[in-house]
Amino acid sequence: MWTLAGQGCWRRSALAAWATRAVRRGLPAPRPAPTRGAAAESKPPDRSYSSADRKEKIDMSRFPVENTRNFSIIAHVDHGKSTLADRLLELTGAIDKTKNNKQVLDKLQVERERGITVKAQTASLFYDYEGKQYLLNLIDTPGIQAQTVANFFLAFEAQLSVIPVINKIDLKNADPERVEKQIEKVFDIPSDECIKISAKLGTNVESVLQAVIKRIPPPKVHRKNPLRALVFDSTFDQYRGVIANVALFDGVVSKGDKIVSAHTQKTYEVNEVGVLNPNEQPTHELYAGQVGYLIAGMKDVTEAQIGDTLYLHKQPVEPLPGFKSAKPMVFAGMYPIDQSEYNNLKSAIEKLTLNDSSVTVHRDSSLALGAGWRLGFLGLLHMEVFNQRLEQEYNASVILTTPTVPYKAVLSSAKLIKEYREKEITIINPAQFPDKSKVTEYLEPIVLGTIITPDEYTGKIMMLCQARRAVQKNMMHIDQNRIMLKYLFPLNEIVVDFYDSLKSLSSGYASFDYEDAGYQTAELVKMDILLNGNIVEELVTVVHKDKAYSAGKAICERLKDSLPRQLFEIAIQAALGSKIIARETVKAYRKNVLAKCYGGDITRKMKLLKRQTEGKKKLRKVGNVEVPKDAFIKVLKTQSDK
Repeated sequence: MWTLAGQGCWRRSALAAWATRAVRRGLPAPRPAPTRGAAAESKPPDRSYSSADRKEKIDMSRFPVENTRNFSIIAHVDHGKSTLADRLLELTGAIDKTKNNKQVLDKLQVERERGITVKAQTASLFYDYEGKQYLLNLIDTPGIQAQTVANFFLAFEAQLSVIPVINKIDLKNADPERVEKQIEKVFDIPSDECIKISAKLGTNVESVLQAVIKRIPPPKVHRKNPLRALVFDSTFDQYRGVIANVALFDGVVSKGDKIVSAHTQKTYEVNEVGVLNPNEQPTHELYAGQVGYLIAGMKDVTEAQIGDTLYLHKQPVEPLPGFKSAKPMVFAGMYPIDQSEYNNLKSAIEKLTLNDSSVTVHRDSSLALGAGWRLGFLGLLHMEVFNQRLEQEYNASVILTTPTVPYKAVLSSAKLIKEYREKEITIINPAQFPDKSKVTEYLEPIVLGTIITPDEYTGKIMMLCQARRAVQKNMMHIDQNRIMLKYLFPLNEIVVDFYDSLKSLSSGYASFDYEDAGYQTAELVKMDILLNGNIVEELVTVVHKDKAYSAGKAICERLKDSLPRQLFEIAIQAALGSKIIARETVKAYRKNVLAKCYGGDITRKMKLLKRQTEGKKKLRKVGNVEVPKDAFIKVLKTQSDK
């Protein structure tokens, strides 16, 4: 099951749901007014547009506000968003109908390889219905790893029109009637509002377009007001500069207009405006309520900040609130494999983060790995895709440390509060985790998880949840065969491998969805990894007290398998403060000093062995254990895989 969230008006726009997974609030909602030129509002279009008209400029004034609809597709990963988008493009004539139309809007290599949408894409569709031509602005959103239900409730709270669509009815095991009942029970949406389709075969897809026109109201905008345009995405073209994707809330913009950025206060002249159909199609003008692109001679992507407001020169307006900033849920250290590649990697990260404002970047350094960064991501899938894009688009090879979550600590003394300038500090790097003597309590992030599973797997899944320190909140039957479980999970217990474990236990049938639930008090400890008594900062982790032993033993065992042997013994230890909780030993290379003894007195042999032992002790005191980079990569990679 997945839903299609429409933008009934720009004030309650779902743009934030796909750009930063947040809902934009508080924009004014004036009543619609006539555009410049009464003909734009009152007269119907003189002609219809289709894919055959792409080479000539489209007159966007022929689409009045009441014939405009703005909508986006919100769905779980692999539920057929891009396939449905392909069919909608074919039905409206935006692309020719061929067998090669697969993921037309997914233009990145990582999107085609993984079969998921990573970067949101827009397309303006022209559709004839009941004697009128409508402008439908479609946004194909990135796939959501585990927040589909949470995003539904965000859309519901923002009072957006929601159209439930049941896809893949062509599958052999499909049971649309059962899914209808689930939607009605879980979301309180009448089953007769659900649209059953097969995006792959094109079955009943046209009814989705008709529902968009019937159920989603036109945007509430003013075309006579001064220009107010929201930048929601941008790309860089080395010949034309920055191409900004904009949504117009008020006014009109055309080629030759002078516009100002509310963020930078820089003035630009518009060189080109147009719509995406799905490729760039220049137009004479763009009007309020419409979505398109704008080229204005911006030389750097930083000049087109996501959430920025553009307005006409000498006609200042109150900037739009933009988007709520995304809250990173997973942090990881990133370092170049070779430090000579530092500047190239820095440039690649800057370019990628400009198009993905949800990634946070802090400079970091390590004795073993060199200079690098601590990056924040929305989730593990987000981190994996970001890393894959670095490799594919910028040919950058990196070392990623074990992902961690943001912890908090409440400071105990006024002196410390004055030093940190706040009572509650957030820790994103385990090496900076404060000692227990400095804090009154530690806090860890928690999420409210929803699991829907066939009832025969319930026992195994409940055991898995209990092993991850989860607290059960609710359990209900949504039909005769399926159960919905609600648990409060510590985020660090699900961030790496919980989803894979759940799928394995349930033979792939269980689904998992979660939403942020704040922080809770927890018994957290910093676990140090020592080599011959010296702390290895790169392997420091924060764990729950109850799981410290198992986590420490696992890291020690992996290090033992990865470290090269030396002429002296290497002690690998996991420690909580001064207490050693786990130990492994890498045996020393040992010369057979007794090889030349063919008998004789035992004291002769003992003397040789004693001299060898003393030499080893001396060597161990002066010898330094340096962890090779390939050993780090092996340990960190194995930790992430598990």
